[in-house]
Amino acid sequence: MDHSLTALSPVDGRYRAATEGLAGLLSEAGLVRERIRVEALWLLQQAESLQGQHAALPFASAVLQRIEELAEDPGAGSPAVVKAIEQRINHDVKAVEYFVRDEIRAAGASAAQLELVHFGCTSEDINNISYARLLDRARSEQLLPALDALLQVLAGFAAAHADLPMLARTHGQTASPTTLGKEFANIRARFVRARARLAVVAILGKWNGAVGNFNAQVVAFPALDWLAVSREFVEQRCELDWNAHTTQIEPHDWIGEYCDALAAINVIGIDMCRDLWGYVSLGYLRQRAVAGEVGSSTMPHKVNPIDFENAEGNLGLANALLRHFSDKLPVSRWQRDLTDSTVLRNVGVALGHSLIAWRAALRGLGKVAPDPAALAADLDDAWEVLAEAVQTVLRAAGVPDGYELLKEHSRGKPLTRDSLGALIADLPIPPARRAELQALTPSAYVGLAARLARLQAGT
Repeated sequence: MDHSLTALSPVDGRYRAATEGLAGLLSEAGLVRERIRVEALWLLQQAESLQGQHAALPFASAVLQRIEELAEDPGAGSPAVVKAIEQRINHDVKAVEYFVRDEIRAAGASAAQLELVHFGCTSEDINNISYARLLDRARSEQLLPALDALLQVLAGFAAAHADLPMLARTHGQTASPTTLGKEFANIRARFVRARARLAVVAILGKWNGAVGNFNAQVVAFPALDWLAVSREFVEQRCELDWNAHTTQIEPHDWIGEYCDALAAINVIGIDMCRDLWGYVSLGYLRQRAVAGEVGSSTMPHKVNPIDFENAEGNLGLANALLRHFSDKLPVSRWQRDLTDSTVLRNVGVALGHSLIAWRAALRGLGKVAPDPAALAADLDDAWEVLAEAVQTVLRAAGVPDGYELLKEHSRGKPLTRDSLGALIADLPIPPARRAELQALTPSAYVGLAARLARLQAGT
């Protein structure tokens, strides 16, 4: 049977195509491969830092080559071998250690050299580095490119429709007009700022033993500068920011920041999806019917905004998890408890729901186009929005109680071209200003909307 039909989570079932790249990083197999890489990188660090300190060094060229291969690519079959070892010993990180020992033993490592595998490490030394590197890659290889694709489409909408007038709504009521492009530009501007926040979250790693004090390492090699070794390993070999002050675990504050930044992006996404859904409902955006698709099981005419609805739902799921991660992961009893372990295994699920949502929103954007006639009809039926323009001109001219005058004639009352024109004709302002107001229409009353849209679109 197709695995997608038996997967418990839709992230790995129904939506697997959207999360395939992420699964290669944050699945169990991805975590196992990264743990192997980190164990191998630590061996390479020891080959340099313990040279002249440890009698078993240097490694023979064949052994060193195998270590380098493991650090680069442990191989597609390595997770299955590690899991078989884990079934026997019931410890996931120790199983990785045994796998690496077996691999370098086969390459010719001596018994003394085998003891350097996982030397001075606690499981969390391996785990925190592995998760950090995986989340770093998930950000650079999956999240940011997917978000950039969305930003590019939003920029296209902003540029293409910068001049297309649209009736705005505040509190659900008619309000001063805008342009469709300006509203897309607003969304894009928010995403750009939120993307920058996610991109600069520093990703930390620690390498300091059982409670963060290098206790065992100092006893074994007291003359070695272990702070310098740790920093070099984390920063140079693992390409992370070094955290010198930890307990047994890296405190996960940075993961909280990462999750908060991602959740903030998703909140903007929810707002976008609801607004676009609303514009479809108003008829401002038309949806392209896809040949062969069914919109409703009973109403044949339906073309539903399912992509925006799918995106909104997945963004909510993602944020429920992301908020939990940022609240829970930085909290650990004394020097260590294990509650973070099972929680961390679900980080990929939250990122997966985010990717599913962003790609659904992208599909939705690819199916919509503005309906200029519908936009124009709503504007032509909303002459009351020009009350703001008239009262502001009165204020600028120093006419007393201009706001109150317009309020009396427009609040809660229908205002037409003719009734507004009659009101303007009696205003105590210069004839040239009256003429300008008489010529003003709702579709022309858009201020600098087009300029702002092009500013964000870069056109």
